[in-house]
Amino acid sequence: MRDLILNGVGREDSRVIFPFDVHSLEEVEKFAQLLALKTACFKIGKQLSTAVGAPQAVKFVHNLGGEVFLDLKFNDIPETVAKAGIEAAHLGVRMFNVHALGGSVMMSETMERLDKEFSSSSRPKVIAVTVLTSYTYETLAEVGLVPPLMITDWDDEEVKCSQKIEIERLAVKLAVLAQKSGLDGVVASPQETALIREACGKDFLIITPGVRPAFAAANDQKRIMTPADAVRVGADYLVIGRPISAASEEIGGPVGAIDLINEEISQAMSERS
Repeated sequence: MRDLILNGVGREDSRVIFPFDVHSLEEVEKFAQLLALKTACFKIGKQLSTAVGAPQAVKFVHNLGGEVFLDLKFNDIPETVAKAGIEAAHLGVRMFNVHALGGSVMMSETMERLDKEFSSSSRPKVIAVTVLTSYTYETLAEVGLVPPLMITDWDDEEVKCSQKIEIERLAVKLAVLAQKSGLDGVVASPQETALIREACGKDFLIITPGVRPAFAAANDQKRIMTPADAVRVGADYLVIGRPISAASEEIGGPVGAIDLINEEISQAMSERS
């Protein structure tokens, strides 16, 4: 099985996964033609899957020569998620994800079912989502994933530090749970990447959204980092969408943006090695 890096399409030294956050196959084709030789992989998420159907979208990208990361974040009863994982594998995707919050039984059963039907070299990589990069401490406390912060005499910096530690603890806990359940890696904020790498080892795959180059706006991401810094702390692949797709003509549009990002990542990789 080919890993995330494409054969025939894509840069072997690119660590950028470009998400097709669009609603039509025409837009997929437009971005694929611009970026296929400059990215490592393409991601299909909920918007495109809902608009045109996941099987059709996956087949379309495959016909363009690209690999697919199916980003549907499965989270349901174990039997349902396991069956969805089997269907994703039959689509020929190279990676799909589940929510680590679904628990060890859900994740383990999915892996067991995949291993019964596919060899280890032919099944997709299975990745667990830990803590979404759009989540703040308040969001997590609201749904009971971290303790509510009581009124104290701490100053703002002490409060922020305490909140950061709690989010990191949750992300690492979910990553370790995913690894023990047999998954191949996680999606996690770059802010937690170094801790997850330390806890799960060098062979555990870490994919980081929430990456924003200096020339781009943060948008709705809260826990972000530059591409170079994300690679330095141990990220394997970076999901970068809007900074590329919405790049201004001042920097050369999407092509200019991806060139700048690849250059930044390459420099960081040379420093890491």
